[in-house]
Amino acid sequence: MARPLRITFPGAFYHVTSRGNERKAVFKSKRDREKYLEYLESATTRYDAVIHAFCLMDNHYHLLLETPSGNLPRIMRHINGAYTTYFNAKRARSGHLFQGRYRA
Repeated sequence: MARPLRITFPGAFYHVTSRGNERKAVFKSKRDREKYLEYLESATTRYDAVIHAFCLMDNHYHLLLETPSGNLPRIMRHINGAYTTYFNAKRARSGHLFQGRYRA
């Protein structure tokens, strides 16, 4: 069965969350959190997004963001993809880091 389409439009606000695969930690160090925030900042600049709030827990995160250009999928692909690449390279692992796709 196909995934339901996300509703995206310019000026939308989203509560976005994603959890670690098998509920495992995705932020294991202070540096991991810093790196995630670097990717988050990069995505907001590159894709014209506004972060209103965020919370990074050990095994998941929450973002409250606004998309003036209506491009949530591109933003999240950038953030989750870049962070997963960093995390996997740092720990000499491969595969999924997050459980399924992000929720918004």
